[in-house]
Order: sequence, then C-alpha cells, then structure tokens
Amino acid sequence: MDIAHLIAEDKIKKAISEGEFKNLSGLGKPLELEDLSSIPESMRMAYKMMKNAGMLKSEEDKIRKELINIEDLMANCDDENEKARLSTQLNEKLLQFGKVMEKRESSHSKAFRQYGDKVYSRIGGNGDLSRSHPKK
Repeated sequence: MDIAHLIAEDKIKKAISEGEFKNLSGLGKPLELEDLSSIPESMRMAYKMMKNAGMLKSEEDKIRKELINIEDLMANCDDENEKARLSTQLNEKLLQFGKVMEKRESSHSKAFRQYGDKVYSRIGGNGDLSRSHPKK
C-alpha cells in the first residue's frame, strides 16, 4: 500500500470512531445504482456526463429505453409482419425523440448535434441530425 492510501484509511477510521458519518443522508440505506446496461460501453461516460449536467431528462431517458427495446425486438423477430409493425413503432419513437430534442435549447449546439448523430447512428437512424436541427 502506498502512503496516500494508508493516510486516507487512517482518516476514515478516525472519522468513523468520532461519529462523523452518523448524520449522513442515506445512512443504512442501499445505494441506488444506475443501470447502464442499455448504453453502449463506448458511450457510457458521455451519457453520465450529460445526465449529471442535467442535459438528459426523464422523458428522453424513457424514450431512449423504448427505442432500444424496440430494436432488440426487431433483431430477434422472424415474422415479417411483426417486423414491419415494430419498424413503424420505431419510426414513431424516433419522431417523438426528435420532438423532445427540438424543445431543448441545447439540441441546437454543435456538440449536442454530434452526440445526437452518434446516438442515431447506433440505433439505426441515418446519423445526420443537421437537417432536423437548425443551426444558430
């Protein structure tokens, strides 16, 4: 162990013995771990940063999960009629997602459009949001 680790451990033990952690919110409650399994590993850090910055709202999160579920269903579907129905549903969700993004001022920034392009290309879109988002 390095010296920094030993010092940190010592300070934590001292704080515990002095009762400094007894008034923490959430004491004795389980940690709320976020499920990021639906986010591609290469995009998780960007997702977390955007979420922590308040750029992702629950409505967007809900639609994103629905898009991923529909894609999974389409990938595992053998019935052509069901695939066509799912494709229509996917397009409707993409339109809904686009409308939600248009409401947001940040959707007009270059960085957000680039991230959005990556998201759309990952979920099977055309990967070009520049036509649907006017530049400011």
